[in-house]
Amino acid sequence: MFATTVVGFTIVVGRVTDEVIIPGLDEPGSVSGRGIWAAMAVIAVVGLIRGLSVMVRRFFNFMGAMLTQRTWRQSIVDRYLDAPLDFFRTRPAGELLAHADADIEAASSMLMPLAFAVTVVVLVVLAVVSLLVVHPLFALVALLLFPALAIINQTYTRAVEAPAARAQAMVGKVSSVAHESLEGVLVVKTLGRESDEVERLTVASEQLRSERLEVGAIRSRFEPILYSLPGIGVLVLLLIGVWLVGRNAVTIGEVVQAMTLFGILWLPVQILGFLFQEMPRSVVAMDRIDSVLVVEPEYRPDPESALAAVPDSVGVVIEEVSFAYPDGTTVLNDLSLQIEPGEVVALVGATGCGKSTLVGLMSGMMPPDSGCIAIGGANVSDLGPDGVVRLVAPVLQETFMFADTLRANLALDAEVSEGELHRVLSLVAADRFVAELSDGPDTVMGERGVTLSGGQRQRLAIARALLRRPRLLLLDDATSAVDPVVEATILENLRAHSGRTLMVVAHRLATIRLADRVLFMDEGRIVAEGTHEELLSVPGYSALARAYEEATG
Repeated sequence: MFATTVVGFTIVVGRVTDEVIIPGLDEPGSVSGRGIWAAMAVIAVVGLIRGLSVMVRRFFNFMGAMLTQRTWRQSIVDRYLDAPLDFFRTRPAGELLAHADADIEAASSMLMPLAFAVTVVVLVVLAVVSLLVVHPLFALVALLLFPALAIINQTYTRAVEAPAARAQAMVGKVSSVAHESLEGVLVVKTLGRESDEVERLTVASEQLRSERLEVGAIRSRFEPILYSLPGIGVLVLLLIGVWLVGRNAVTIGEVVQAMTLFGILWLPVQILGFLFQEMPRSVVAMDRIDSVLVVEPEYRPDPESALAAVPDSVGVVIEEVSFAYPDGTTVLNDLSLQIEPGEVVALVGATGCGKSTLVGLMSGMMPPDSGCIAIGGANVSDLGPDGVVRLVAPVLQETFMFADTLRANLALDAEVSEGELHRVLSLVAADRFVAELSDGPDTVMGERGVTLSGGQRQRLAIARALLRRPRLLLLDDATSAVDPVVEATILENLRAHSGRTLMVVAHRLATIRLADRVLFMDEGRIVAEGTHEELLSVPGYSALARAYEEATG
């Protein structure tokens, strides 16, 4: 519609020039007032239709671009949440944020001009036809101009593609450096590394600046040519028009029609040039987005049939499980163990022996390379992530709190009664300090729970896990920041009141002694098991126990 009204507008202007303006100038009074008003009305109506078409086009283009951005963001976040854990081990958080923000902005920057480009193509075709009807030489100017524009744009795109890709990658690097500095601000300040972090960010920013300057230098060479071509076309058209009018081959109105058409085409052609300029950056950003969207999501089987056979009190059977990280580091090697329903087990071993990896496998965060893990008789691979999360609640050493109320952090959108909330807070010895908060459980936590101590956050993390009513609770050094007296109270409460199967990665003798059974782990295997007193005869375990005793005084 826009292309048709533009060409129609130039035809009307040419006719008005020949039939109203020129006669009026040659013979004043020869054109009636009615004719002048009619000409003005026709021009106004055509201009109004053209304006309305522009408004409608821009509205739908804008809405389409915004909806596309929303869809891409939702798709990226969905893929992040469905991606396996290995995906996040090889990608810094800043890069992931850049994919969901800067890359989407860059990829969508050409959506609105791209939609308009289709209109421009139709407009160019109609313009060439209109000029051909007026005179073939006018059409020849257009047929030479537009291919030249396309060739220059293609050359520009090839020249700018590589530096644009490097610049877009550097956006993710700058974001990663900034994210690390802000996330680790406590470490930065306590170690006096402020100047070092500023230097890191400065180096990354300078690299980004250099890449963008290279892109800018290429644009500065091509943009003058792109923007001057339409002007050159108008000048050539004017010279040809004067020559043709002198030969009575065309009328002045037809020259005005052609000149007006080229004048109107100037802006669309510039927008088309902008599209070609932005295309390399958008293509690079789209490739970066695709690198996320093509990641295979975790396998998620329907867990209902597997869950139906799981009893209320579950045991754990692990048979010949091996696991290695993507870098080839083998952590677990033919590990086997069995935990009885309702049993409290302490997992003990030196740092790096595979305790946290075992917790990760038992909680379904990653699959074993070989072997089988069964919870309540159901294979973890059959349960899938959706089934395991309904049976198992892992609590890790590093806790995370959302910038929301304490109640919301614990409930996570579930319906939790005041009585149930108070019960779990009492179990983890958190009821007293929660009651002392300004608004009790409705107190808003700072980002990541920075308003709480490490021990308080860990106790709340255990409470959050208990509210899910898991049948298997895994505590991976989840009380490391809690003082020993409170830790012992928490574990005693869990033994006495929870009735669930519990495995604790333990580093304190008080915790170890509370367990029904101790599993001693070394080099990716369970090498001994029994009570604490029974294992003191095992050389490796006794040395570890002495180290724990010395550490706790």
